[in-house]
Amino acid sequence: MNRSELVEQVKVKAHLASKKEAERAIDALFETLKEVLAAGDKIQLIGFGTFEVKERAARRGRNPRTGEEIEIPASKYPSFKPGKTFKDEVNGGESTDE
Repeated sequence: MNRSELVEQVKVKAHLASKKEAERAIDALFETLKEVLAAGDKIQLIGFGTFEVKERAARRGRNPRTGEEIEIPASKYPSFKPGKTFKDEVNGGESTDE
C-alpha cells in the first residue's frame, strides 16, 4: 500500500468528506509521532503497540572495502513493538502466546 492508497482508506473508514482532510489527519499523526519521539518520549497505544527511541552503543566495525577497523559511533533509532492484540489480528486471529 502506498501513501495515496492509505489516504483513500483513511478517508473511507473515518467517513471524511475529502482526501485533503484524510491527508491532513495522516500528516498530523506522523508529525506528532516524530515530535514526541524526537523529544525522547514514547507513545504507547494499548492494543496497537509502542513507538519509542532506542539507543545503539558505539562499537567497532570493519570497512568492507578495505578491511580497515573503524569505530561506529553510538546512535538512536525509532522502534515499534506491536501489541498482543495487533499481532494476533495480523496473525489471522491466532494467539501469538507460546
